[in-house]
Amino acid sequence: MSSPLSAKATRRELNARQAETVERVALAAREELRAVGFDNLTIRTVASRAAVAPATAYTYFSSKNHLVAEIFWRRLVQRPHLEQNTDVPLDAVIAVFTDLVDFIADEPELAAAVTSALLGPDPDVRELRVLIGREINNRIAAALGPESDPEVLDVLNMVWSGALLQVGMGHARVERMGERLAGVARLVMSK
Repeated sequence: MSSPLSAKATRRELNARQAETVERVALAAREELRAVGFDNLTIRTVASRAAVAPATAYTYFSSKNHLVAEIFWRRLVQRPHLEQNTDVPLDAVIAVFTDLVDFIADEPELAAAVTSALLGPDPDVRELRVLIGREINNRIAAALGPESDPEVLDVLNMVWSGALLQVGMGHARVERMGERLAGVARLVMSK
């Protein structure tokens, strides 16, 4: 059951069998994150859970940071973009932030893990940082509309990154992050 997304990994195109293996490893990694957390997750334990050889898992994922970042990116791009049901950019931005908060609240272990993973120096992680940043930027830009101020878009992207970092480090509760992001959006967009 591979999707078009699963036919491509960060480093290369995949045939159907390889895509199925990547999906199995990714699913096992999500289960392992829930069971043991990021600190105790290893490519070997994920490979064992996925019933593949560690060398097979390393074929597709260069490190646990790469694996977690890839899972986060895949989950993010599989999440549907919101339909813009308002002509008020502020309301649309708040809706996007609320949806993104719901996304990380659904998988708190993944949200915490990706905070550490995205800071890694691995070239595959760097590429995923760009892809994730682009996806978040596109969602916020769509909410702002075509006539938006690029500086406002930049600030809102930084606000989202800071929110993810705060939640991932345990300095902020995800349950309150939606209202905090809405408050910042109101402040930034009222100027």
